[in-house]
Amino acid sequence: MKKLIGIDLGGTTVKFAILTEEGEVQQKWSIETDIQDAGKNIVPNIIESINHRLSLYGLSADDFLGIGMGSPGTVDSEKGTVIGAFNLNWTTLQPVKELIEAGTGIPFCIDNDANVAALGERWKGAGENGADVVFVTLGTGVGGGIIADGNLIHGKVGAGGEIGHIIVDTEGYQCTCGNKGCLETVASATGVVRLARDFSEKFSGESELKWLIDDGQEVTAKTVFDHAKRGDKLALIVLDKFYYYLGLACGNIGNILNPETIVIGGGVSAAGEMLLTGVEEYFHKFAFPTVRTSTKLKLALLGNDAGVIGAASLVKQSSKN
Repeated sequence: MKKLIGIDLGGTTVKFAILTEEGEVQQKWSIETDIQDAGKNIVPNIIESINHRLSLYGLSADDFLGIGMGSPGTVDSEKGTVIGAFNLNWTTLQPVKELIEAGTGIPFCIDNDANVAALGERWKGAGENGADVVFVTLGTGVGGGIIADGNLIHGKVGAGGEIGHIIVDTEGYQCTCGNKGCLETVASATGVVRLARDFSEKFSGESELKWLIDDGQEVTAKTVFDHAKRGDKLALIVLDKFYYYLGLACGNIGNILNPETIVIGGGVSAAGEMLLTGVEEYFHKFAFPTVRTSTKLKLALLGNDAGVIGAASLVKQSSKN
């Protein structure tokens, strides 16, 4: 049986895994992402790390079906190139596929990191290998991936599935993309804190969260969720707004795509069942009746492994084509 390699390329670390064709992780390791000098060391470091590990495990290129990678930025999955990955300092076009295939002798495929995480959750996680799965990831930003009829939706120029830029409030906060009121401005980790600071100004009741904000203490999304669990009035108001925005977006996604599952992952999803219950309430309010009963909301199951597992599954998909 041949093996797969999955790579999850991030701004701080590059995660690697060797997997079976069934998607079981056999080995995992990671290296730091060297973004100096316009990120020119990133690909050579990846090649060196793969070759080093293969010799360590007594494996050769022939043992592998292929390498799959998830990358930030605008990815051309046909040509195997990446451009505009600003957290990697990649401002010019990077011929990633060409370089990695030349350096390892193993076939290579690549896609956008959020798409790849969606594939991971679909294959081995909460998506349970369904044909129609939408993945929403709540981290420092909000990302997403859409799988419809078993295929990733890329759109005309690869911008399909930009769930973070669904507009949930036309009078809302300015987004880095230039629009106002994108989901990312209110449902990311920074978005939750932004809501907390705004609501805190108008709030006059008893609240420890308000005290922390007014006192200039560090407040994170986790702080807001922890205080809400203890019944803090301000925290509960903030989260209700957060649930409203995310439930509205999920309702719209459900109405357009009617997927089997909408999977919610990323750092903020660590809030767990509380988050799911809160979002479901608004999802049911905004979803079309038949969508309400057929599309399920679930929490992601794979955590940090979604990226490497999904990246490896790209190899399976390309070997079918």
